[in-house]
Amino acid sequence: MEGNNGSSGESNRRPPIPLSAAATTTTTSWRQCFSIDSVPVSCKKTLVRHQSLVKTKKLDISVKPNPGAENHDADFFPIVRSGAWADIGFRSSMEDVYMCADNFMSDYGLKNATDGPNAFYGVFDGHGGKHAADFACYHLPRFIAEDEGFPVEVERVIASAFLQTDSAFAKACSLDAALASGTTALAALVVGRLLVVANAGDCRAVLCRGGNAIDMSNDHKPTCSKEKKRIEASGGYVYDGYLNGLLNVARALGDWHMEGLKGSGTDGGPLSAEPELMTRQLTEEDEFIIIGCDGIWDVFRSQNAVDFARRRLQEHNDPVMCSKDLVDEALKRKSGDNLAVIVVCFQSEPPRNLVAPRPRVHRSISADGLRELQSFLDDLAK
Repeated sequence: MEGNNGSSGESNRRPPIPLSAAATTTTTSWRQCFSIDSVPVSCKKTLVRHQSLVKTKKLDISVKPNPGAENHDADFFPIVRSGAWADIGFRSSMEDVYMCADNFMSDYGLKNATDGPNAFYGVFDGHGGKHAADFACYHLPRFIAEDEGFPVEVERVIASAFLQTDSAFAKACSLDAALASGTTALAALVVGRLLVVANAGDCRAVLCRGGNAIDMSNDHKPTCSKEKKRIEASGGYVYDGYLNGLLNVARALGDWHMEGLKGSGTDGGPLSAEPELMTRQLTEEDEFIIIGCDGIWDVFRSQNAVDFARRRLQEHNDPVMCSKDLVDEALKRKSGDNLAVIVVCFQSEPPRNLVAPRPRVHRSISADGLRELQSFLDDLAK
């Protein structure tokens, strides 16, 4: 599904500058982030790896596994249903883009070699223009689909796709300086029971498990101790909460035009495009996931968003309407940013009602009360 509200509609935006002179045209049954006439995409099944991935060890890509995956129900497979909504909010221009593909492998002409669902979802929050967000929305899923290691090596493939997209956009910008811009990016893949979330920036994904919010990403802010340490080790600095006094995110794709942020060598610069990955085996307790740009999370805490979405899904069980409800509520709460959110349900039924255990009530009687009770009992004994 493309980056328009609900589940239908076409965009008139064209993709950014070609990666090569040779353009190819692909006809598929799915809707893209933006309409195209012809899009130059490499059709090679084996991609040239980004230098940083070649140099670093496999474990350099941060992956946080599910702490209890061995207990998941082996017979459970999620039933994915998704919806999305976006709004310009109080900004003068719209720079948020999203993409939903409930049948990812089929949409990209791949043979489904896994049991259960295969789906891709992404949100991209542009800054300094929308070109980087549009570019990433179009090319990132293609780099995943074209990698011969997919879907067996999901974590490595999605991490590689982020860096491939960043490198490709650098080449595009070198051919057309008007494309200069940047974007945060969060992508979620559902392959069978496996949920993989890759994040670079301050978009956020929150899983609802039995009514409890589980963050599947971290906000990459320059003031975060881990990010600040990495920034300083890469020759950058944090000033007044901003990376090199310029950006309020520590990871993003693009921004090659901003001096001192992206390195030309294999070590990179203080602004990293490398995503942080979190994985989880889905179980029957997992109800849905909310994927949103930072305009949503400026006015929602994770648990608050889960509680809100859960109530709405219990009312209408519609992920599109739920996404719109979240955006409308964010506007009521005076979010000052563009708004884009995806809700992906993992069950066909609405979330069940939770019965909270009744707490044991501890009662006590004061000393005066005990004396009065004793006096009353003494009177009865006379």
